[in-house]
Amino acid sequence: MTGPDKARLNLDPDLARRGAVDGAWWPTGYDAGAELPALIAAIDQRLQRRVRRVGLHVDTWHNIPRHIAAPGRQVKVGWFRTIDPHVVNLIIPGVEHLNLLVIPPDTPPVAAAKALGLATRCRGRTRPGDILTAAGPDNPTASADADTAANALGLAGWDNEGGQPRQPARRSPAP
Repeated sequence: MTGPDKARLNLDPDLARRGAVDGAWWPTGYDAGAELPALIAAIDQRLQRRVRRVGLHVDTWHNIPRHIAAPGRQVKVGWFRTIDPHVVNLIIPGVEHLNLLVIPPDTPPVAAAKALGLATRCRGRTRPGDILTAAGPDNPTASADADTAANALGLAGWDNEGGQPRQPARRSPAP
């Protein structure tokens, strides 16, 4: 992959940190050395800011370099087991950080396009894996439009403690 115009990327336009991810990226493979330069260039170009660091899951990617050459700098690359395997994290001055959903390279184009859209519409605590499941071709509701799916996913977020689906608030019984 070469150049920012080749990066299959969708960013939340306001980057308001309302969701678990700030957009989505659909790389052509899991070779970090080959894929990250185009992602970094695309983010630099779209945000008019320079990516300083990239973090990714060590077991998801191969050929992970310590640095990626970018115009006028070297971007540090960190690999972790604690980061979600479906996320790449970018540190950018002036922006808290970006968490991008990584759409698996072998995802069918229709499902990938839906995931690219859902990642910018899902608000709340929707997990990256839930977005991929909702956009997947095996999901019976995957034919729903992206806004409907995003609303459904927003209600399906998980509680931070205990991993239980959020329940609607219950009314107190009348006295």
